[in-house]
Amino acid sequence: MSENDSSDSWLSLGLAFVGGYCDAAGYVLAKTFTAHVTGALVLAAISVASHDWRTLLKHLLAIALFLTGLILILISERFITRMPSRFLLPVVMIAEIILISTACLALVSNLTAKSGLFVGCMSLALGLQNGAFSQAGGISVHTTYLTGMITSLLKTEAQRHRSETTERDKLASDQKISLLGGIWLAFIFGAIVGAAMVFWLGVPGVSGAVLSLLADSAPGDRHEATHVEQSQSQERMNEKTIKT
Repeated sequence: MSENDSSDSWLSLGLAFVGGYCDAAGYVLAKTFTAHVTGALVLAAISVASHDWRTLLKHLLAIALFLTGLILILISERFITRMPSRFLLPVVMIAEIILISTACLALVSNLTAKSGLFVGCMSLALGLQNGAFSQAGGISVHTTYLTGMITSLLKTEAQRHRSETTERDKLASDQKISLLGGIWLAFIFGAIVGAAMVFWLGVPGVSGAVLSLLADSAPGDRHEATHVEQSQSQERMNEKTIKT
């Protein structure tokens, strides 16, 4: 595994922790999933069946803002072609920190729509994260929900034990299983910690997600700086080669 893949793999674990943390904290505080469209749709259907229209709007808001975050990332990647893709994630992480902090402030305020603002900010933040970080270790991953991840994990394990599988394929499968399993555990652990912190501290407990994002951004900054330095060094070597 290359240095770049290793860095992305560690970052995926940190972001999965944040995803689980925010989703659990959001459900405890607002009784809706802020990063799980399937779960929010089920809750919305239950609200329809029970004629709870106000709660229905909250679930639909979570879905709409999460998808909005995804769409914003897709638009950014398509039209901001001059900006390298690796520079997009730090910007998204800063936006996440701002949105999660705004969500916390909204919930402790006296605003009439404070619950809706909390759900909207949290869902938008996690939608941005899910769109901006979707590859690690050369495979597709999700850090805000586990739908499909467990299926992929089981399929990879099954393929590993096929008789025609080569040693190289087994090594690749082992790395994939290790990464997907790690993301799964990080998400679950984040959900446990997020729910526990909110039960213990209330709304301020959500701030743990902000601290986690700050911790996640530090290794990324160091890696990006190293990547830039390596690129500049390679360019200088190429220039010397051309001159000679």
